[in-house]
Amino acid sequence: MGILDGIVEWIAEQVMAGLDLVTTSVLGALGCDMAVFLRYFPAAETMYSVFVALAVGIILLNWVWQLFKNFGLGAGIEAEDPVKLSIRSVIFILLALFSDEIVNIVLTIGGTPYGWIMDSELPPLSFADFNSVMLVIIGVCANGAVALITLILVIILAWNYLKLLLEAAERYVLLGVLVYTAPVAFSMGASQTTSNIWKSWCRMLGGQIFLLIMNAWCLRLFTSMVGSFIANPLSL
Repeated sequence: MGILDGIVEWIAEQVMAGLDLVTTSVLGALGCDMAVFLRYFPAAETMYSVFVALAVGIILLNWVWQLFKNFGLGAGIEAEDPVKLSIRSVIFILLALFSDEIVNIVLTIGGTPYGWIMDSELPPLSFADFNSVMLVIIGVCANGAVALITLILVIILAWNYLKLLLEAAERYVLLGVLVYTAPVAFSMGASQTTSNIWKSWCRMLGGQIFLLIMNAWCLRLFTSMVGSFIANPLSL
């Protein structure tokens, strides 16, 4: 069992070292800052001007079409009020043109609590110590195959932690998509028939920022729990 114990212990140590690497690289990069998103998806910034032009074109086409429909009011065709339509179209053209500044303000507001969570002090934590702690605890409770049991527990810990990280990364990518397609979303608000799409986009943007903050909170809470456990493992 000596060789098997050594192999299993080495595998467990590599798993925990991998968690160290993932924690420092992924969790530190996520947030409401789009710098990492642009680093991996540089075409998003290039195509942003295309979405701005598309948004302005959609608003102008809807403006002309709704004004044209006013000539058919006598035939029972429904159309929006020309004055209200014109005011709304001008407002949303400006919103589409300056959507990057508007979204940056929202990201700054949402990134503030994210930064507070990430900058909060936690108990000292080293995932590599978890393996030795589990060996001590299980060694008291069991007589054989201690290293194998430790490996199973370490893999369970690593898998659940990686799932949290992947969920946070997925929300970060989705947030980037919402940010760089914002002009098209603003164009939907220029018409009453498509205003629900714009409202849904606003809810999605706010929801993704909130969930990203909650993911960071959960990850920090998870690492805090592991740190407290390692500091006093026999408290169980």
